[in-house]
Amino acid sequence: MPRIAIIGGSGVYRVMDERKSTLVDTPFGTVEVFLGNLSGEEVAFIPRHGENHEIPPFKVNYRGNLYALMELGVERVIATNAVGSLREDYPPGTILIPDDFMDFTKRRDYTYYDGGEIKVRGRVIRGVVHVSMTPHPYCPEIRAAIKSASEKLGIELVDKGVYCCMEGNRFETPAEIRALRILGGDVVGMTGCPEATLARELEMCYASINVVTNYAAGVGGNVKLTQDEVAEIFSKRIEDVIALIEETIPLIPKERACPCSRALEGAVITKK
Repeated sequence: MPRIAIIGGSGVYRVMDERKSTLVDTPFGTVEVFLGNLSGEEVAFIPRHGENHEIPPFKVNYRGNLYALMELGVERVIATNAVGSLREDYPPGTILIPDDFMDFTKRRDYTYYDGGEIKVRGRVIRGVVHVSMTPHPYCPEIRAAIKSASEKLGIELVDKGVYCCMEGNRFETPAEIRALRILGGDVVGMTGCPEATLARELEMCYASINVVTNYAAGVGGNVKLTQDEVAEIFSKRIEDVIALIEETIPLIPKERACPCSRALEGAVITKK
C-alpha cells in the first residue's frame, strides 16, 4: 500500500519506468492511478492532465484524484506545477517550493464537505467542515524533505513563495499580473488549487515543486508566450525534478507529526 503519491503536472509523465494501472471507484468518478516502485518503495502516480495531456486545468477531476489516493492508503502527496514568474529575479528554469497560495479560480469543486456526508479514513463525516490552512498551507515535513534533497543533490531552489492559481485556459493579462504582484504573489499557475485544500480536507500532506517556465505577462519584457516555449523550458528541468522527487521520498518521515494529519481536529462541523 503506497504511503506517497506523485501528481505530475505538465511534462511530468515519466516518473516510474515500470508501473501498473489500477482503477479506483470514488464518489466523484473512476480514477486511473499508476502504481510502481521509486526510491525503494511503492509509490502512486497520477498524471494530472492525462497521459496525453488532454485534460485542461479547469476539467481536472481534483476531488476524484485525491479521494482515489486516499482510498489506496496514501498519506503524502508531492505535486509538480509549471508556473509563470511574477518576479524578474525568478527567471525561467527556477525551481520554487511555495509555502503559501492564493486561489483565483472560478468554476471548480472546492470541497468534499457540501452539507451531505462523506467517508474519510474510516469515518463518516456529515455537514459542513472548515479546515484550517494556517499556519502551514503546504506540509512542512514534505517541504523540509524537498529542501534537504535539493541540498544533497546540489540543485538550487527557492525555498518559499506565494503561488497564485488562475482559472485558465488562457494566460493572464498584463493587468491581472500587475494585480497579483501588488497582492504579493511570486508565481502563477492554473492547477495548484483546489488541489492543496482538498488534500488538507482529507488529512493528506501536500507540497508542490514549481518549475518556472516563463515570465508572466509584462514581467521581463512584453514577449508573447507560446505553449512550445513553456514545454521547452520545462523539459530542460524535468530530469532535475525527477531526481529531486526520488531523493525526497526516503527523506519524508514515516510517522507524521505535521498539522496536516490532524486537519479535521477542531474543524467546525455542522452535524445533522
